[in-house]
Amino acid sequence: MSQTSHHQLTEINNIALQRLCGVLDQHINSLAKALDLTITRHFDNFTLSGDQVKLGITALENLAAIARERDLEDSDIQLAAVEAKTTQSNDNTANEQKAWTLRTRRGNIGGRTPRQSGYIRALLTHDVVFGLGPAGTGKTYLAVAAAVDAIEKHQVERIVLVRPAVEAGEKLGFLPGDLAQKVDPYLRPLYDALYDLMGFDRVTKLMEKGLIEIAPLAYMRGRTLNSAFIILDEAQNTTPEQMKMFLTRIGFGAKAVITGDTSQIDLPKNIKSGLKDAREKLNNIEGIYFHVFTSEDVVRHPLVQKIVDAYDEAAEQD
Repeated sequence: MSQTSHHQLTEINNIALQRLCGVLDQHINSLAKALDLTITRHFDNFTLSGDQVKLGITALENLAAIARERDLEDSDIQLAAVEAKTTQSNDNTANEQKAWTLRTRRGNIGGRTPRQSGYIRALLTHDVVFGLGPAGTGKTYLAVAAAVDAIEKHQVERIVLVRPAVEAGEKLGFLPGDLAQKVDPYLRPLYDALYDLMGFDRVTKLMEKGLIEIAPLAYMRGRTLNSAFIILDEAQNTTPEQMKMFLTRIGFGAKAVITGDTSQIDLPKNIKSGLKDAREKLNNIEGIYFHVFTSEDVVRHPLVQKIVDAYDEAAEQD
C-alpha cells in the first residue's frame, strides 16, 4: 500500500546536504529508483511516497551520516538501498550484523545483508566453509577479510590463496614468463582484495617472508598446510578429483574456505564440477558449512541483481 511521509534531516549543514543530494539531486533520484519510491525535497525536508517509505528514510539517514564526512559515490547509494531492504524489517538481524565483524586495515567489516552476516559468522566459527552464490555477493572478498582477521589475531601463521588457472594449470606452459607471470592474471582478484584490506606494503612484506602465498591449484598436490588460512576461489572450475586433492591438504590448525558460482562453470560439459560434487557428498558432514547467497545479496551495480535473476530464470526453463 502506497504511503507518503515527510522527513527532516537534523544536524546537517549545507555542504553535507549538497553531497547527499548530488548534482541536480542525482543521488536522491538514484535512491528513489533503487527503492521504487518518489522522493522530493525542499532544503533539508524530504517527502517520500511509495510502498517502502520506511526503507527510504533509513537509507537517507545512513547516507546523510556518510555525507557529513565525505562525498558520496554511486556505490554508496546502491549499498544504502541494499542495507535498508535487508535490515529495516528485523532489528535482530541488524544487531546480529553488528555483532559479527572482521578486523582489517579498513576497520571492522560487517555484513551488508543478513546472508553476508551469516557468512561472516560461519567464517569465524567453522574450519571448513563453502561460499556459493552469484557474482557480487562478497563471498571472495569476505573470505579474504576473514583470512586477514585471522592472521592479525595470530590465529594462523600464514595465508594461502588458491585458484584454478587456465583449466587448473593444464595450459600454463603455453603462456610466456615465469610461474608468477603465468598465473598473475587469474589471481588478480585475490591480490586486489589483499591490497585493499592490508595495504600494498604490508602484503609485499608478508609475501617476501612466505606468510602470504598465492598459487594455482595445480601446484597444491602433495602438500600439507598447517596453521594456515586457505582459500580456494572459483572452485566451480575444479574437477571432483582436484577438489578432493585440495580438501585433503588441510593440516592441523588450518581453516579452509571454498568459494564459487555454480552458474558460471567453464569446464567441458562432460566434466562434473568439483564444487557441485562436494556439495552432494559433504553436505551432511558435521563441521563443514555450506553457505548459499542469492541475487538479493549482490552489492554491485543494481543491474547485476537483475542480470543474475534473468539468467537463473532462463536456466530453469532449459
